[in-house]
Amino acid sequence: MNQVMKLTQLESEQVQLSRAVEQLVVGQATSDGAGVKLTRVLTQPYQYRLDPFLMLDAFGSDNPDEYIAGFPDHPHRGFETITYMLEGKMRHRDSAGNEGLLENGGVQWMTAGRGVIHSELPEQENGRMEGFQLWLNLAAKDKMCPAWYRDFKSNEIPEFETQAGVKVRVIAGQSHGIQGAMQRATTEPLYLDVAIPAGAQFQQYLPADANAFIYVYRGSVSIGEQQVPLQRMAILKKWPSADGVKVLAHADAKFILIAGRPLGETIAQYGPFVMNSQEEIFKAIDDFRNGRLVS
Repeated sequence: MNQVMKLTQLESEQVQLSRAVEQLVVGQATSDGAGVKLTRVLTQPYQYRLDPFLMLDAFGSDNPDEYIAGFPDHPHRGFETITYMLEGKMRHRDSAGNEGLLENGGVQWMTAGRGVIHSELPEQENGRMEGFQLWLNLAAKDKMCPAWYRDFKSNEIPEFETQAGVKVRVIAGQSHGIQGAMQRATTEPLYLDVAIPAGAQFQQYLPADANAFIYVYRGSVSIGEQQVPLQRMAILKKWPSADGVKVLAHADAKFILIAGRPLGETIAQYGPFVMNSQEEIFKAIDDFRNGRLVS
């Protein structure tokens, strides 16, 4: 286990004015891959509002029939995927010969770039499989970059605890002076996993131009006077004078907080391909069909 840094009051962030909740979103139950049941939380209608984020899937089941088939070989181009495993084991392989095993608390950060074909298959026959997959867009100038990925074990994810007993895992970006496992210069994503005890408050600085949301996966929380129930995404309203968000828990709760700087570019998506124009989508499909997707 990695060491959890204990913060003093001076080290904790103090938000002067919190963003409010603009909208609560209920995820859509669906299936993907070879029949894996999941909840699609961030869907296509929200891609421009939550730019640079394209999709968020939440999966969690104790029933192997709902996850055992996994995600066999499938292509991607033009964006990044961040897979965060809360529980379970997932083996991934790709067209470049890379292979790894995601386990409890681990993260895989993959840049599809110009193209990759990969698979994600459970390496367990029973037990709980739970986690998230987030799609992060790439700027037009970066969409055809070489494919890349990195696996982070649970003990490689920085963690800290506030004086109020809030425990935070910093997957990307920075929180309370703690640098996350990953940094990205253009979109500057923030990805936190927050465990907040009853009666505690968590404060997080957010740039004024960043799009941000939380997703509650245990218990419920409040932002201002708005309660955010279990399994709801709360889109955070942009206010020029708001410098962050304050989240209060009346009972023990857990949520992920995600934010990033918008790209402000046209989004063209066809399944696993995300580009800036229909012509680029047609090119991606043609490259895939004719064996040119992967360099």
